[in-house]
Amino acid sequence: MLFLFRPDAAPIRPPTASRPLAIKLLLDERYGARFAGELAASRQGYFSSRVEVSVQPDDPDFVQTIARQRAIGVTSSQKFLLASWRGVPVTAFAASFLDTAVAIFTLESSGLRRPADLVGKRVGYRRASEGDVVFDAMMAQLGLPRSQITKIPGRDSFEALSAGEVDAIIAAIDEQPDPSSSTFVKLNVIKPQDYGIHVPGQVYFASNDLIHDQPSVIADVLQGLIRGWQFVYSDYARSVPVLGGADPTRLNSERLKFELQQQRPLVLPTGGRIGDYDESRWRTLRDILLFAKLGVEDVPLAQTVNYQFLRDVYRRSPDLAAPAAWSEEK
Repeated sequence: MLFLFRPDAAPIRPPTASRPLAIKLLLDERYGARFAGELAASRQGYFSSRVEVSVQPDDPDFVQTIARQRAIGVTSSQKFLLASWRGVPVTAFAASFLDTAVAIFTLESSGLRRPADLVGKRVGYRRASEGDVVFDAMMAQLGLPRSQITKIPGRDSFEALSAGEVDAIIAAIDEQPDPSSSTFVKLNVIKPQDYGIHVPGQVYFASNDLIHDQPSVIADVLQGLIRGWQFVYSDYARSVPVLGGADPTRLNSERLKFELQQQRPLVLPTGGRIGDYDESRWRTLRDILLFAKLGVEDVPLAQTVNYQFLRDVYRRSPDLAAPAAWSEEK
């Protein structure tokens, strides 16, 4: 007699392809207009690769975190470059803000409208911030006596300015109160760009390991980011609700639109392309950081800043630079 035994084990299935791991795109602050391009790219499905966008606020070693996690990050060019000088293995490959968002604000009623007007005045600022460094570089370039300016740390709020605690504050252009705010006052704005100070603002960078092992992912993400920013500024009626959906309890539509309008020239200066920084701005940043004695250039710019990804993306997809979407603000 022949007995056939059927095993209880589950039948063997052919192996299935493992799903590729998602690339992390980390932001150094909470969701807001500054990261509109990243949010739009994620929420509209513009990334070809699997990309997970998340925030990593209040991380003092943000650049090191990007290197350690083999990720992509967004932060100020100053934080990035100082970290790279300390040996953190990262490379910048594009910028979201092509120029600094730093501005100097005074009350319109004060009559302080130019850098020279600030001599002998009190200026609120944050120690060792991008604004502090850019302000000093602007005053030095104009030959104005910084020793005759009283800089007050921690008094960089618009409340301090309105209360008369200081005569001017150094803050980001998108931080100013909008006309619908209860704290709104008419302001004068002094922009360092108007006085020859041009440095990259927010930059996209990645761990050297990721760039070396998966360069195609960097190119895919960059293309998605460019399309994200195009979507943001093509029509506010479409883009603002999408952005607000990232954090409905905190992101107000009118405030988002106001901040987007303030930062638009930084994302796309006249005659520029999204993400497309140039070497001269990096050299200026290097020089002012050395002038401020914040670091030593142990790693040259040629090893920390890459221009080829941008060139390749725009060469392969010339439609990304098409001016049609930028003919007017909507």
